Formats: sequence, C-alpha cells, structure tokens
Amino acid sequence: MTAPDAQVRARLTALVPALRAFHSALLDFAKGEHEFLHGPVGGPFELYSLVMNHPGFQWLRPLSGLMATLDEVLDAKDTVLTRQNVDDVKAALGLLFADSDTRFAEFRAGYTRARGDLRVRETEARWREVLGGLEA
Repeated sequence: MTAPDAQVRARLTALVPALRAFHSALLDFAKGEHEFLHGPVGGPFELYSLVMNHPGFQWLRPLSGLMATLDEVLDAKDTVLTRQNVDDVKAALGLLFADSDTRFAEFRAGYTRARGDLRVRETEARWREVLGGLEA
C-alpha cells in the first residue's frame, strides 16, 4: 500500500459510516411509509423481505448499490486507490441527486418525500460534510 493509496482509502473509508447512517434513515422512512399504508412490519426478516421484494422500497436500490460498490472497492486490497476513485464516488453521488439524470428519478422522488424527516436531514448533512472533506 502506497502513501497516496492509504490516504485515499482512509478518506473513502470515512465516508462509509456516514452513507450507512443516511441509508438507514432513508430505510426507516420507507418502513414508516409502508407501515402507514399496510400496518406494522413483523420483524427484521419481514423487513428484509420487503426491502428485497416490495416496490415501496425499490427506490433505495441505487444508493444501496453505490454503497456496495464502494465497499467492494475498499475491500480490494490488491488494488491501488487513486484520486480518480474519490472523483468517481463524488460523480456517482452527484448523478444520484442530479435532476438531469432520469435513471434515478425514482430514488429522488423517495428522497424528496424523506427530506422532511429530521434524521434524514441530519445524516445527509453528515455524509455531505465528509464528502466535502475528501479533497486532497
């Protein structure tokens, strides 16, 4: 591991918990929407099944996929990470939230509904703060 690789890896690793907290807040919001319409979720296994199969949770998939990809990149010990990896993460997050990219319109619709939730706003502010700190 080179010094630049270690620096990039450390910066991207710092983003992971912030994105997880944001994802968790969005998931809790989606669960609340579901429970409002369909009644209580019976437990973690039912929630997992809903997340994997119910259309009301599908809007979360682009963020879930981005986070899984970030985890894979960080877990690849034989890969040297560079500034390009940071730029790629920033670009991917930018696309996810950009009104101009229609591929993620469903995500943005769910996110827009969730933005009224205090925890969503707080966790979003945190990952954006960490992302802003990724500058070399």
